[in-house]
Amino acid sequence: MNIQINIESKLIEHFDPAHLEVINESFQHNVPAGAETHFKVVLVTPKFDGKRLINRHRAVNAVLKEELAEQIHALALHTYTDIEWEGLYGGAPSSPACRGGSKRKVS
Repeated sequence: MNIQINIESKLIEHFDPAHLEVINESFQHNVPAGAETHFKVVLVTPKFDGKRLINRHRAVNAVLKEELAEQIHALALHTYTDIEWEGLYGGAPSSPACRGGSKRKVS
């Protein structure tokens, strides 16, 4: 199974997130092409309400214990409550406006 998909599945199952991004950053490191060893996780869930940052990270690490022991070399965690996420971004970050296709002026 793809490691990134496995991480996503476990985090969804355990945390029921309002927002989840699992980004493979392995290409930025000295690893073979196609490697899945370095990840960044952005996880927003009400399950983090009242928890300190260290306890949030411990909870994620516990869920991904096997992957951290055997497959993942580095894991950057960005963990938020729904309220923190709303305060930072007002929700999920907006996508940029489309500038191509039928909206583009033809000279």
